[in-house]
Amino acid sequence: MTRVLRRTRAVALAAVLALVATATAACSNGDDGLDANGNIVLTVKVFGGAGFGYDNLVKQYEKDHKGIKVKYQIVTDDYDNEFRPQMLQWLEAGSGAGDVVGIEEQGVGQMMSLSDAWADLSQYGLNSRKKDYPSWKWELGHTGDGKLAGLGTDVGGMAMCYRTDLFKKAGLPTDRDKVSRMWKDWDGFTKAGEKFVASGVKSAFVDSPNQLYNTRMIQEAGKADGISYFDRHDKYVLGKNKAVRTAFDYIKTLNSKKIIGKYQNLSDEWKKAMQADGFATMACPAWMMGVIKDTSGKSNAGKWDVATVPGGSGNWGGSWLGVPAQSKHPEEAAKLASYLTSTSSQVTAFEKISAFPSSVKGQKDPKVAKLSDKYFNDAPTGKIIGDSVRNFKPVYFGELHSAVRAAVEDVLFGMVQGTYSPSEAWPKFVKAGQKVVDTSQ
Repeated sequence: MTRVLRRTRAVALAAVLALVATATAACSNGDDGLDANGNIVLTVKVFGGAGFGYDNLVKQYEKDHKGIKVKYQIVTDDYDNEFRPQMLQWLEAGSGAGDVVGIEEQGVGQMMSLSDAWADLSQYGLNSRKKDYPSWKWELGHTGDGKLAGLGTDVGGMAMCYRTDLFKKAGLPTDRDKVSRMWKDWDGFTKAGEKFVASGVKSAFVDSPNQLYNTRMIQEAGKADGISYFDRHDKYVLGKNKAVRTAFDYIKTLNSKKIIGKYQNLSDEWKKAMQADGFATMACPAWMMGVIKDTSGKSNAGKWDVATVPGGSGNWGGSWLGVPAQSKHPEEAAKLASYLTSTSSQVTAFEKISAFPSSVKGQKDPKVAKLSDKYFNDAPTGKIIGDSVRNFKPVYFGELHSAVRAAVEDVLFGMVQGTYSPSEAWPKFVKAGQKVVDTSQ
């Protein structure tokens, strides 16, 4: 997930860590995972602006499983800077993590490196789920020593969301097919941004640097060797990686043309700007559509539409569910995790928050493949997202990828904000990631 402004984040993280300490203390007072009536209580902890879409699913699970109560908690919007450090502290402390937890794609390498922290789901027969997934999604849910520690939820197939009303004001086409053709490649997207800026419309063309950067970087890496910040031996290679440099330079170019807004993803300023016509486009992994609905509100329904992403393919995001070894009821937690990641549940989550299924059958389900979204002007979101992942090749994310991402994207945002000059931003970008690597050793 994306991150908040640095000052805001520091305050938020301090508050979060205080809550962690409280939760850890509370969970260490002989808690046996039962409520006053003797029911087994399973706590599900996830992240993201719209969560994982499990609200109705957990209610149904409780109805179907007497003696089980489920606490579904959306802990924070921000995986990198809040949820991830919380989870690491909980796992190290041996308590507080809950029974079923979300693991984000770009942090899965780090979590899977902590083999002892996770229950082995194969002990509960869940190795039978292998047939449900693409091979890469299944393999990434394993620890280095082969333990099945995570079951896939969604994949972050890519699209581009845009405001038809702002496009009309700027003299750009509004029909999604025409828009898709207009920016069939990244040069086309740049030209569209230049026309928008020249029109005099006060809104920014792009919401923020980080979302667009990730979209381009992961797309370029997928087309090449599947490497971004680390090679497959976890050697830091960011400074020499062509996909990373291409994406960085692209943001640098757009910034020089005043095409990019200075709104940090999921910050209060970003949310207010979305509600108040602050920007016209944003990179849209499938899960982001749920965030737009929740943030932009009913007053903007029908103003948003969805086109294909420049370059045609991509994946950003997607998650897994794992069961911490500290769970008091790991077998029951494993069964719940399996239920929440079943094909039917993935389809339900897609209908709820546009989280595109990682299940092979789920992607082909008519409820997904033929889904159109009324909020987005009846855009065929199922087809658009499905097409984007059909030929996409997965990207490797090392153990420290998530931590490096948070650090380098602060520099990227700093360049757009004016903290760093364009000439000094790239060296600082590379050094910011290197510092994370150095301090982890």
